[in-house]
Amino acid sequence: MPIVYRVDHDARVVVAAGVGVFSDSDVFGYQREVWSRKDVAGYNELVDMTRVTHIALPSADRVKDLASLSAGMDPPESKSRMAVVASENLAFGLGRMFQAYRELDRRNTKEVGIFRTMEEALAFLGLELPPEMPVGA
Repeated sequence: MPIVYRVDHDARVVVAAGVGVFSDSDVFGYQREVWSRKDVAGYNELVDMTRVTHIALPSADRVKDLASLSAGMDPPESKSRMAVVASENLAFGLGRMFQAYRELDRRNTKEVGIFRTMEEALAFLGLELPPEMPVGA
């Protein structure tokens, strides 16, 4: 499975990890599956892209589509944060595009940060200890 995740209700964070080939359908499927759940509304998000070996993206426009979908799923009454760890240049660049598109969407209530290291991402999320990674990550 290219994206695995777990919910840490105590820390109010969804922890996701990409593994192997990261496809368009995987990313959109994850977004719809996880963020349609009522029990994670307003939670922070940590996405680890360091184990992704290839990103299969049909076009850069899909980054904008994903940003629009995800901003539209944000609960309007709460603010949260999303940290993406992307050590590889392509993943980092696509993450920055996603961040910019989300910031431009008026429905966005999630502050997004793209980082090269897990330590930077944890600091952004205000987590002192790394959360348990999902099985399979």
